[in-house]
Amino acid sequence: MGDSRQTKPVEIAAFDFDGTCISGNSPVILVSHLVRKGLLGKGTLLRILCWAAAYKLRLPQNESWVRGAVFSAFEGKKKEEVDEYLRDFYDSHLEKLFRAQANEVIEEHRAAGREVWAVTATFEPLIRQAMTQHGYTQAFSTRMKIDSDGRYTREVEGLPVEGSQKLEVLTREANARFGKGNWVLTHAYGDHHSDRTLLAAAEHPFAVTPDRPLRRTARNREWPILNWR
Repeated sequence: MGDSRQTKPVEIAAFDFDGTCISGNSPVILVSHLVRKGLLGKGTLLRILCWAAAYKLRLPQNESWVRGAVFSAFEGKKKEEVDEYLRDFYDSHLEKLFRAQANEVIEEHRAAGREVWAVTATFEPLIRQAMTQHGYTQAFSTRMKIDSDGRYTREVEGLPVEGSQKLEVLTREANARFGKGNWVLTHAYGDHHSDRTLLAAAEHPFAVTPDRPLRRTARNREWPILNWR
């Protein structure tokens, strides 16, 4: 007789990072730091600020362009050197912004046997450093291209993990790891209206200290609203 036991699907809890797990936006904080250090020119900063203003108005924007503009500070530098710089930046500027509530919920999901995935538009070295100090089991983030000499370019590899890309990346990676139909997105946490697609796909969506559009959506759909500080 065959084995009739039913395998329980792998459960995944997905977390946005900026504004959800940390109280702030890591690329914005990085830009401010790079400007203070003289690593970003005024012209580049002005273009980034114009992009940010349009983003606030929810106008269509080139997500890859702005990340390339930020990474112009590291263009032509060795990957190992830049990654170390960004790890140190995380430790000195971002770790103190990590929300205690986020850490507690992450640990609760780990204790329940769930996969805990970060899906975020922030730069890969930053979220990789966060993984060393918090309970994420996987992280999917924006990766910048490296040239044949092992130096960073200002081009994004693929697409930034932003908006609907978060669910697309999560689905692709979960299917590759566990097989289609062998996993379920049980929980999702996000703060921004662009996280709606990810939240809507979860059995238990949570709007974390949400912006106004996401707060409105959460109320309309009766999603729990968490006010993390």
